[in-house]
Amino acid sequence: MLIVQQNRVGVQKLFRLLGHFSLLVLLSISTLNAQQSFKDFKKSQIDSFKEYKDKRDREFSNYLKSEWEAYYPKEPQQFYKKQKPVEIEPATPKVVTPVGPKINIKIKDDEPTKEEPLVVPEGKVGDISFDFFGSHVGFSIPKGIKEANFYPTNQSGIANFFDSAALSDYEQLLLEINKVSKAMNLNDWGIYLLVSKISDNVYENIDNSKLLSWFLLNKLDYAVRIGLRKRHVVLMHYSDKTIYSTPSYSFGKKRYYLISDYAKREPERVFSFNHDYPGSTKPLDLSLEALPLLEDNLQSKVLTFYNFEKKYEIPITYNKNLIDFMASYPQADYETFFNAPIQRQTYKDLAAAIKKHIDGKKASEAMNFVLSFVQKAFKYELDSKQFGREKVMFAQETLYFEKSDCEDRAILFSYLIKELFGVSVLGVKYEDHMATALYIPLDGEKVKSGSKEFVIADPTYINATIGTGMPKYRNKLPQSFITIKGN
Repeated sequence: MLIVQQNRVGVQKLFRLLGHFSLLVLLSISTLNAQQSFKDFKKSQIDSFKEYKDKRDREFSNYLKSEWEAYYPKEPQQFYKKQKPVEIEPATPKVVTPVGPKINIKIKDDEPTKEEPLVVPEGKVGDISFDFFGSHVGFSIPKGIKEANFYPTNQSGIANFFDSAALSDYEQLLLEINKVSKAMNLNDWGIYLLVSKISDNVYENIDNSKLLSWFLLNKLDYAVRIGLRKRHVVLMHYSDKTIYSTPSYSFGKKRYYLISDYAKREPERVFSFNHDYPGSTKPLDLSLEALPLLEDNLQSKVLTFYNFEKKYEIPITYNKNLIDFMASYPQADYETFFNAPIQRQTYKDLAAAIKKHIDGKKASEAMNFVLSFVQKAFKYELDSKQFGREKVMFAQETLYFEKSDCEDRAILFSYLIKELFGVSVLGVKYEDHMATALYIPLDGEKVKSGSKEFVIADPTYINATIGTGMPKYRNKLPQSFITIKGN
C-alpha cells in the first residue's frame, strides 16, 4: 500500500517537473509510430496488389529464382578447315571463243521512287535519342526501366531487374521499336542493333544494358537466354543456322550463340537456367533478302581494271550508311551473303557501265567480261591481313573495299551473273577456297549438283575464263554447294 502511494507521488512529481511538454513528446512519438505503421501497411497493400501487365511475367519471374547450372561452350565453327592461299598465281590469258546468243542487257527500273524523305518516329522530348545509321531516332523510356538495376550482382539481381522492367509501362517503348523497325525495314539483325543502341543509351552500366536488351528482345518474341560469366551478364541468342567464329551453348536441341563474343575471346562457361521466356521462340535470322531503308550518305568511286591491256572504268554510287550496317554483321552462313541484294542505285551504275562493253557480243564474251571485271578490279588479300579475322563480305561491301578474297568475289560474281544474264549459279566451296559454277552450255571443267552439270567459273583465278578452274582443285570434289535463290 505504501509502495503504491509512493509511486503515485513520484509520477505526480515527475508530471509537475516536466509539465505539458512530456505529454506532447509522448503524443508525438505515438503519432509517428502510427504514421509509420500506416505507411508500412499501405506499402504492403500496394505490393500485394501489384500485378504484371503480362500474365507470363509472374511465372517467368519465378523461373529466374530457380536453380542455375553451369553450361560449357561448344568450340566456334570456322568457315575453312585449311587456310586459304596467301597468293594465287594468275592463269595464262586466253582469248574467249564467241558462242551463244547476242547479249542486250536490260536494266530493271523497279526501285520505288521516294516521294518523301524517310520519316522515322521519335520518342518524347526528354527521353533518349541517337543516330542510327544516319536516322535520328528517339524513344520513350518508362520510369520503372530507368530505375531498374542489376543488384546484387548475382542471380537475384537479374530477377530484381526483370521485376522492375516487367512492372513498368514498357508497352509504349515496344510500340515505338516496332514503328521504327517497320519504317526502316529492319531485319532481325537490324532490330538487334536498334535494341542494343537503346539499351546503351539508357544505361552507362553494361550489365544493365544487356539486361534491358534481353527483356525487350524477349518481349519482341525472340528466344534470348540470360547468363552470368564472372558475375557479369551475357546474352545468348538462339539461331537455327550456324553463326561462325562465335561461341555457342546447347540448351536441349537448341543452340544459343554469344554474339558479343564473336571473334573476340576464348569461350568460357556461363551459369544460366533452362527456360526461355514463355512464348518467345523466334530464332535470330540473319538473312538479308531486302535491304534496310537508311538515310542517304551517298558516295562514289571508280572501279578500274585492265583486260588485254585495255583499261576499263566502272563508276558506282553507294550509300555509306548501308556499308556501315553490313560491317556490323557477324559471320552468318554462306547463303545469307550469297542471297543478299546490292543497293539498287549501285547495281544500276554497274549494269549501265557493263552494258556499254557487252551489248551486241555473244554470251560467252559478255559473261567472261564480267568475270574479268571481278577478277581484276580488286586486289587479292586474306581477311586475316585486311581485317584481323575471317570476314565474309556482302557483294555491296566487296565493291566498297579495295581488297577481297575468294568467297567475296564469288558472292559478287554470282549476283551479277544472275541479275545481268538470268543464269543459274552455285557457290562451290572447297576446304580452303571458294569458286562458282554456272548452268550454261559451255565446254570446260564441270561439277555436278543433283542431276545438273554446272561449268566452273573462278572469280579469283585471274585471267581464267569460264570453264577453267585452278589446277589445285581439278581433281577434288567440292565440300559443299551454296544454293542461290531464284535459280
